[in-house]
Amino acid sequence: MTVSASRGEIVLDRQGAVPLYHQIYLSLRDEILCGQRPYGSALPTEQELSAIFDVSRITARRVLNDLANEHYVERRRRIGTRVIFKSPAAPLEANLDQALDSLMALGEGTTVNVISVEKRAATDIIANALGIEEGAEVIRAVRVRCLEGIPIGYIVSYVRGELHTVISEATLSSAPLLKLLDDAGFHATRAEQTIGAMLADPSLVQALNVEPMSAILRITRTVHDKNNVPFLRTYAHYRSDRFNIRMDLHNPRV
Repeated sequence: MTVSASRGEIVLDRQGAVPLYHQIYLSLRDEILCGQRPYGSALPTEQELSAIFDVSRITARRVLNDLANEHYVERRRRIGTRVIFKSPAAPLEANLDQALDSLMALGEGTTVNVISVEKRAATDIIANALGIEEGAEVIRAVRVRCLEGIPIGYIVSYVRGELHTVISEATLSSAPLLKLLDDAGFHATRAEQTIGAMLADPSLVQALNVEPMSAILRITRTVHDKNNVPFLRTYAHYRSDRFNIRMDLHNPRV
């Protein structure tokens, strides 16, 4: 079963050694840590979690209690469960042009296998990221980036539904997504990016050819236009043994 989560979906391994409650716990924790569920936001109720993941109320309760015990959320009767985690790190500001150049270089230096391009109804997380109504039509594009034939990245992107004429398997096979959007008049002027880590779930194990529970570098990115309207949400997952991010830091006072 798949549902909205850190890369647009959670895949539960019902036959694996990791208990279901812990798989759900890790996924919700990742959403909190990467800012998708910000401070003060509400989590699903026990009943809603039970329905979403097709698990028992006991399992759903265990998930929420574990999150509360680790001080990610606070549970209150008649109020519900809300996020209380705040990242201790202040956001860093960087040059967007340099970041875009780096992304373009990555696209040119690797090959891409387009897995799927399809229309979907926006989940609450995707809707909030793109500034649209929940249930509105979006285009979901899934690609695997390879370096010398070895898969290094699993990327899931969402754009507004009206861009269905721009984004297709054919166009994504010929040019990076950001270039396609730029050519269509959607020029990136601001972006929010969160870099974190997660363990490979069954879908990433298959897509990236890694061992179960391998360390994965996760990048969540939302791109805005000149009017500060978000038009692209991307979840990129890279093998930690094949990919790293380098930053050259300079002291402006020297």
